[in-house]
Amino acid sequence: MESVIITQARVIGALVLRETRTAFGDTQLGYLWAVVNPALSTLVLVLIFSSFGRSPAFGTSFALFFATGILPFQAYTKLSNSLMTAINASRGLLSYPLVNETDILISKYILLTLTYFMILLAFFGLIILFDDAPLPLKVEECAAAFLVLSALGLGAGTTNAVLFRLWPTWKQLESIISKPLFFLSGIFYVPSDFPTHIVKLLSWNPILHGIEWFREGYYGNYDSIILSKSYLLGCSMALLLIGFLGERLYRKKSI
Repeated sequence: MESVIITQARVIGALVLRETRTAFGDTQLGYLWAVVNPALSTLVLVLIFSSFGRSPAFGTSFALFFATGILPFQAYTKLSNSLMTAINASRGLLSYPLVNETDILISKYILLTLTYFMILLAFFGLIILFDDAPLPLKVEECAAAFLVLSALGLGAGTTNAVLFRLWPTWKQLESIISKPLFFLSGIFYVPSDFPTHIVKLLSWNPILHGIEWFREGYYGNYDSIILSKSYLLGCSMALLLIGFLGERLYRKKSI
């Protein structure tokens, strides 16, 4: 059993290295640009919205408030979208006996999660230096929120991968369904700004719970009226179970 685990860990490690070279090239600058580019893109969005004279829904820095929403959201959506097509994009690797679909998904997840972790560090470093934003007060809470959101992205991405292989049109349909999440995940607002019946509807969105958790950790004095860590964890576990069970059943059906 131990040798099997070690072998699979080596396979996943090799796949992560291959994916890194494929996506970012053989140079360190390729990976650096993969981190800097999204951070700069988010900075441009911050500058655009700030130019309209928008004040943050919480705190004194619009850049900080926006970043605590958009960056965790982007990490989730990147995982959900990229994992959907990961198996099809790496179909040639399945000819190797030691490589299976789960290895491809997990290696992609590890690379994307590490990349967005670096993006978080880079962007928050920039706004702390240049916008006089405070340091996060509860780093462990921010890290926990990010990891659980990434697990939600893994579950959603794996489920999407199974649905995409069964029904290729799912990619276009999922894109339409997920677009409203940008406005329903609390990127620009806090739930307490809305009436109770709106808050109840918003509370069904697990991504919003992840962002609220992240903000509670960063600000320290941010008291969410909607956050349920158990709900977010439950949604993450449910999607992971559905996704990996579906992938396993599809693999057996294809044999």
